[in-house]
Amino acid sequence: MTAINKSAGAALRVGVIGAGVMGSNHARVLTDMPGVTLAGIADPDAANRARAAKLIGCPVFESVEAMLVAGVDAVTIAAPTHLHRDIALACIARRIHVLVEKPIASTVDEGHAIVEAARKAGVVLMVGHVERFNPAVAAIKRAIQGEDILSIAITRVGPFPPRMSNVGVVIDLAVHDIDLIRWFTESDIVEVQPQLSSAVAEREDIALLQFRTASGVLAHINTNWLTPFKARSVTVATRGKYIMGDLLTRQVTECFGFQPDGSYSMRHLSVGHAEPLRVELQSFFEAIRSGVAPAVTGEEGVASLRIAIECLDASSTHNAKPAPRASRRAVG
Repeated sequence: MTAINKSAGAALRVGVIGAGVMGSNHARVLTDMPGVTLAGIADPDAANRARAAKLIGCPVFESVEAMLVAGVDAVTIAAPTHLHRDIALACIARRIHVLVEKPIASTVDEGHAIVEAARKAGVVLMVGHVERFNPAVAAIKRAIQGEDILSIAITRVGPFPPRMSNVGVVIDLAVHDIDLIRWFTESDIVEVQPQLSSAVAEREDIALLQFRTASGVLAHINTNWLTPFKARSVTVATRGKYIMGDLLTRQVTECFGFQPDGSYSMRHLSVGHAEPLRVELQSFFEAIRSGVAPAVTGEEGVASLRIAIECLDASSTHNAKPAPRASRRAVG
């Protein structure tokens, strides 16, 4: 991978594909980023384009092709997941750098196709696992660096999002935390034990996921669309520390110095205030300009998607099995 060939000081022309909630956020951040020119937003929906033109004040395009013809150096893809592969491949074929929102694609094979195309074209491919850029998450990562991690527990719950229709909580929410578990431990997930349920939605809206990493760390994720308020928390236990982080309030607390009498010390860790999406986009552009690997590679995006799909498949297989004979016996 080589750095982009532009004259010194020239701004990167960046396009946004998808003018929904996430795409509009991308465009908003891009409008005032140094060294970047927002080339426009592409979306086939006329209402989305009109809203984007009014709120952002940038050029809008009815198709991805029209925006690419107008000229861009890089794109961020915030379109529905089932469109990620075709859009990414069209951009990569023109040697355009790509940041694709999580999950990288609908299937592992589609994700691999994007990764391979980017590798052959020599362009930057980054996956938008934006939670890695949350200042609270970054503080937790710093606190556990070099520690012997024992367990990780993550809660990500909230009310049902009206925008959601084609995926459940595993792909929409838990994939964030699967990525964090892999990133915190710097180890692959080798065992999954999912429990899923569809309480009020068509797809799973409750997920209790248990994992073991290759390094022996036990982890679990609790996520749902039934809680009337949002909650985002991470706890990490190591042999020397216990870290508690609230990803919404961005408060991170470290417990340490454990004594035989049960006493210990506590301190609040320093946490930054930067907007995660802005930091993520800055990281993407730095990878383009320098030619170094992006913060979240395509391979990492595929690995997290594979585990999420494994959770769904394992749960389906388990639910399809007939109940054990003993469970059918009458009590008495």
